[in-house]
Amino acid sequence: MELIETNNVVVNLSPRPIEPSWIIEGNPVAQSCVLSQSADGLASTIVWECSEGKFNWYYDFDETIMILEGSIVLENDAMSPTRYGPGDVIFFRDGAHARWHVEGRVRKLAFCRTTQPFILGFAAKVYNKIKRVVFLSEKRVAPGLAST
Repeated sequence: MELIETNNVVVNLSPRPIEPSWIIEGNPVAQSCVLSQSADGLASTIVWECSEGKFNWYYDFDETIMILEGSIVLENDAMSPTRYGPGDVIFFRDGAHARWHVEGRVRKLAFCRTTQPFILGFAAKVYNKIKRVVFLSEKRVAPGLAST
């Protein structure tokens, strides 16, 4: 596995239909392409595109998006309709619900992360902290320069 991967948002997209029961109006057609995925499978970067329509979206993971092209109007029970366009960044927490109104077409870059139970997240933080300390300690002593 490469430690650094590169990609471009100009990619071939595959159909990713919206759940039919979520569609409110129109015939929105969604497509996406996974650009990267973490080794543990809990995080990914995706390019997603959708044609005009209105639909509900229910989030079962954390998702941060940046609108690349087009515009949307988002709303939910706690948020009045708000328009977003290129360069806007929106964060949806695991458990969020939003009504999307895609105006014409939208293309977004999405950073998705599956939420871990608290105890697993805490254990991962401890492990990563120990790993950083040990790894940095090993890097500080250059090979061949250690005292004898």
